[in-house]
Amino acid sequence: MTEKQTQYTIRKVPARLDRELRRRAGEEHKSLNEIALWALERGLGLSDQEVRHHDLDDLAGTWVEDPAFDRAIEAMDQVDPDLWP
Repeated sequence: MTEKQTQYTIRKVPARLDRELRRRAGEEHKSLNEIALWALERGLGLSDQEVRHHDLDDLAGTWVEDPAFDRAIEAMDQVDPDLWP
């Protein structure tokens, strides 16, 4: 059974949003409609794609599991009882 589809008309789309939607559509070789639907799904948390946040990535990078590093700093997790009586 096919899911019922509804047609929308969206007014007053800000120029910066229009530019970004069109840029992504061209970059991904998809229609403006496909990209707009994708953006709505992601914005509402309905997308199957995992959301990757880029809050401070440029400054701090991303987390990478590194067992060798974890072993190297294990001693830093130890509490010195002489310093904390």
